[in-house]
Amino acid sequence: MQSDEMVVMGRVSGVFGVCGWFKVYSDTKPREGILQYSQWYLQQHGEWREVKLLEGKRQGKGVIAKIRGCDDRDQAAALQGSKIAIRRAQLPALEAGEYYWTDLEGLRVETLDGVELGRVSYLFETGANDVVVVKGERERMIPYTWGEAIRRVDLAAGLMLVDWDPEF
Repeated sequence: MQSDEMVVMGRVSGVFGVCGWFKVYSDTKPREGILQYSQWYLQQHGEWREVKLLEGKRQGKGVIAKIRGCDDRDQAAALQGSKIAIRRAQLPALEAGEYYWTDLEGLRVETLDGVELGRVSYLFETGANDVVVVKGERERMIPYTWGEAIRRVDLAAGLMLVDWDPEF
């Protein structure tokens, strides 16, 4: 299975109880959105393995889950740190102009004047707006404000065009 078919949705962040449940750090919004997919893929040691989600729920501020074949605390502990992914085909279709964060990661970022700032490393959410972290000769944090800082995204060309001062 190729990595480009996989979309990482979270990771196993710890164990929960003694019956094979584990804690999930979810990148979905809302956090429990990761539980809507019954087929997961766990990555350990660079290899993807398909697993069946049996049950999951919100627990406090986080999410816990149980998969087929994980029946005790030791088995759950062995999964800690594993990436949780789904196949790209499992994702809902987006409207024009909408993007999954995973599709933006790795894009080349240029200013309106053609100054290359680097590549999108990752995105994160704040209370006001999402933020694009661009790594080049230095790290920049650019607000993901469509039509303001973010002017154009061209996935085919691998480019994000931004209205941003390169000195900032």
